[in-house]
Amino acid sequence: MDYNRYIQRVSIDWERIGRDSYLRKIPSLAHLSELSFQSNITFFAGENGSGKSTLLEAIAVAYGFNAEGGTLNYRFSSYQDVSELSDAVALSKGFRRPKAGYFFRAESFFNVATVTNTEYNDDRTMPDYHARSHGESFFDFLQGYGREGLFLMDEPEAALSPQRQLSLLIHIC
Repeated sequence: MDYNRYIQRVSIDWERIGRDSYLRKIPSLAHLSELSFQSNITFFAGENGSGKSTLLEAIAVAYGFNAEGGTLNYRFSSYQDVSELSDAVALSKGFRRPKAGYFFRAESFFNVATVTNTEYNDDRTMPDYHARSHGESFFDFLQGYGREGLFLMDEPEAALSPQRQLSLLIHIC
């Protein structure tokens, strides 16, 4: 196992999930008790409703990110709807800590951009992410954090054109 990875393994304690929970009805999650990461970049792929976003959100919240997105410092809530999976997930972390970190959710980037401009930009040195398109703002936001860090991205393809997706991949590799 490579202990340089920020997250080594995700374990799910199904005893912490209610017997009637919808999580037990998601086939890709229902029989998953442990997931080990073998690479620095991991993609979750599958159909809508297959549990990708639910698992990614649980990992992000378990790591300490705000459920709506942002950096580890962001603490705001416009709608409370965190899956109980985040309480059942345990992370095995490597010895290194990320220099930067960000949890991106396509559906809540507008809220993150708003909070960035109103709550975390006292010195007005951060760009106004509402002044550009959704995709341009998202790409600029991630480029501002450099290459080294823990970046959890839920549906970045919703914000980024195919060209920008390739540029982002080049940026993080």
